[in-house]
Amino acid sequence: MDEVLRYFQKGFNYSQDGPGNRLVYHLSGCNLHCPWCSNPEGLAPGGGREETVSRILRAVASARPMFFDGGGLTLTGGEATLQFKAVMQLLEKVRDLGIHTCIETNATHPRLPELFPLLDLLIADYKIPDKEALFSWTGADISVVEENIRKAAAFGIPLALRTPLIRGVNDDEDDLAGFVRFFGEVKGPGVTVEFLRYHEYGRDKWEKMGMRYAMADAFVGTERVLQFERACREAGIDVVRT
Repeated sequence: MDEVLRYFQKGFNYSQDGPGNRLVYHLSGCNLHCPWCSNPEGLAPGGGREETVSRILRAVASARPMFFDGGGLTLTGGEATLQFKAVMQLLEKVRDLGIHTCIETNATHPRLPELFPLLDLLIADYKIPDKEALFSWTGADISVVEENIRKAAAFGIPLALRTPLIRGVNDDEDDLAGFVRFFGEVKGPGVTVEFLRYHEYGRDKWEKMGMRYAMADAFVGTERVLQFERACREAGIDVVRT
């Protein structure tokens, strides 16, 4: 059966959603409620455009000449794994074409490890190391997130862990210790960590959609970011900036 994918945006992006020049599909729907989300238009599962896997596959195949510098296909969101069956079908077919595949995910889906053999790169969020704070801010279960990330590291898939560093959310000393602890557990060849400074790129979108943007005074300073990076590097963790 030809599955259907729903997405709210697609386009090319260089080196931000995986290596090289990539065709990026932002799939509709998210299971979390992060108040700093930069793509609130992707939160609802029913929004956007609907296309069959076969049609998207043809678009990916025709874009092959554009995949220079190691580029390929990236599925992001929203949360791509919510459309699990269709995503798996598409990744299988894209891999058959020999095209580089990547997913950006919040790592909350319990079946995420089933996708590992189909991926050349997994980009996963690790937002907050404290269980209660993570659930309060986002609705995520840290036990599922950490289990999936551990499994990805053990599987050996190239793994890029990303943390949006946000004042008052995940930037205190306890958070720093938690990040060093967990990243230290999964560090190894092919595993990178990146701290992303909080931004308000989504504020206008929230307001245009008639939704209240709840974040305030959440920017972190350069020195704070450097402190987190230094602490991780001192623990032998591969910290990058893209």
